[in-house]
Amino acid sequence: MTRLSLASLLLGSMLASAAQAQVDCAYPRAPASMPDGVSATQQEMLDAMQAVKTYNDAVSAYLACIEQALNERLANPGDVSPEQLEQLKAIHTKRHNAAVDALEDHAARFNEQVKLFKERDKRS
Repeated sequence: MTRLSLASLLLGSMLASAAQAQVDCAYPRAPASMPDGVSATQQEMLDAMQAVKTYNDAVSAYLACIEQALNERLANPGDVSPEQLEQLKAIHTKRHNAAVDALEDHAARFNEQVKLFKERDKRS
């Protein structure tokens, strides 16, 4: 087997085991719906606020899970090269940032609806 195909095989194997470690780290889904602050009831806004809190907790658990998985992999690198470990770190960073960005986006959209809801109540 050539060195290039051996390296490719090792990288594929490493990424597959990294993916396996991530199987237990379920990527959280944002709440499916967002109330319209202009027409939502107070209860709908409260329910949405609870959904955002639950989503935040799920993202926090996901981030802790992927951090633990990465730390375990780094503590036991086996035959993984330093370059491959750097690739794992880069993948981890992308997953972390994607989850945080999605949470921040959802929270910002919810906060905009809260503002609309409060403005509506002031006019009433």
